[in-house]
Amino acid sequence: MDGLYEQLRIALHQVWRRRWLALGAAWGLCLVGWLVVALIPNSYESKARVFVQLQSILPTQVGITAADRQNDITRIKQTLTSTDNLEKVVRRTELNNLVATKRDLAVQVDALRKVIKVTAQQDNLFEISATSSISGFSNGQNAKLAAGIVQNLLDLFVEANLSGDRDEATESLTFLDEQLQRREQDLQAAEQRRVEFEQKYLGVLPGEGSIGSRMAAARAELSGIEQQLMQAQSSLVALRSQLGSTPPTLPGIAGADNGSVSSQLTLLQAQLAQAAARGWTDAHPDVVALKAQIARLRPLAAREGPSGAAGMPNPAYSSLRGMVAEREAQVQASSVRKAQLDADLAELSSKQATEPGVAAQQAQLNRDYEVLKRQYDKLLEDREQVRLRSDVQSKTAAVKFKVIDPPSAPRIPTSPDRPILLTAILFAALAAGVGLAFVWGQLQTTFPTQGRLEAITGLPVLGSISEVVTDAVKARRRQHLLWLGGGGGALAASYALLMAVEFWQRSTVA
Repeated sequence: MDGLYEQLRIALHQVWRRRWLALGAAWGLCLVGWLVVALIPNSYESKARVFVQLQSILPTQVGITAADRQNDITRIKQTLTSTDNLEKVVRRTELNNLVATKRDLAVQVDALRKVIKVTAQQDNLFEISATSSISGFSNGQNAKLAAGIVQNLLDLFVEANLSGDRDEATESLTFLDEQLQRREQDLQAAEQRRVEFEQKYLGVLPGEGSIGSRMAAARAELSGIEQQLMQAQSSLVALRSQLGSTPPTLPGIAGADNGSVSSQLTLLQAQLAQAAARGWTDAHPDVVALKAQIARLRPLAAREGPSGAAGMPNPAYSSLRGMVAEREAQVQASSVRKAQLDADLAELSSKQATEPGVAAQQAQLNRDYEVLKRQYDKLLEDREQVRLRSDVQSKTAAVKFKVIDPPSAPRIPTSPDRPILLTAILFAALAAGVGLAFVWGQLQTTFPTQGRLEAITGLPVLGSISEVVTDAVKARRRQHLLWLGGGGGALAASYALLMAVEFWQRSTVA
């Protein structure tokens, strides 16, 4: 412990003897360090926080999923620091004063991109920060510039969501309208070609579709008509046989007009009126049969005269006659339709034989029409979907922005931290001065104590002579001590002055 104390005393003595060297080194290092710190421009940082609210009711109903809305947020975040947006920020702030050419604008944009940060703090919370440290600007200008950059970024953040979506939707709708108009014209032309083809080849055949399917349908209808015709003819033969063996009248009271032709005509007209009341059309088989009977009985009623025939008409005979007329009408209608179908099938078969490419032409026309129809329907659906999405995004604000913290007005520079740096330089300079004095003392070949001299030489030290200090030397030493104190005090005063200037500059930043 005594040895350690002795070494400490020796070190302090060496430093004290070289105190001027320590003070000079401290002054030199402080001046250099403080000058470097003074040349570093202050950096002022402004921050703002934005909350992005995703609407989850109506957008989902029209197909705008949460992933789509999150992609919108990511897109806005990525394009916020695009060159176009940063050029707008430069033009709207005091950075525009530094721009004289396009090259200057590009330099400012690159520098601005490095000092802007967009950080996602949470799922829907973003922090926008910007730093300003322009060497040619004052502290107040840099602080104002940082806040202005963040404010313009917020404005662009909102504009990118509103106008960007509207412009994109407008362009999409314009494109879809143009495509729809062109597809509509192509579809009308294809439909016209289809109609002309059907009028030329397929207008007389039943059903829809290709030639083969229509011919198959016509043959199926023809087969059914032939069966109906056979049944009607068989029934007609049986009814005519029964009608031939049935007497038209029955013995009755002379002069009674119940079985006259006029009364039958009246009865048939009443039945025709009932059929019309039921909603039967003129094409109904019963209506056709009644009209045929009425047309046949009218000449007989005219020849019968007002008195009527004698005897009572046979109801069975009248019923059989009506049924015969009905079957005759059915046979006639079926025969006409059968003949028409036979003629149409024969005509189309002959056309197929003479023009073998008809089926291929129809298939090509149908294919073209179906392709155009699907494209048109898809484009129409897409246009309505885009229009609805545009209305939802622009009118209901599927993504809303809310500024939680407006851009802060910085009063204290974020860097450099001058009070800490000034203090650190002061203590580092003092430590460096003391260290330099100590090292310099170690390099000199002097012996501060008798024990050190005896330990190094290995010879016994017989004695030592104390320094004799005269009054003149004492006065001179006091003078030097005052100078040393003045130098140290000046160093401390310089440090205090720099600190005062720093805090005064901070107070001037509004």
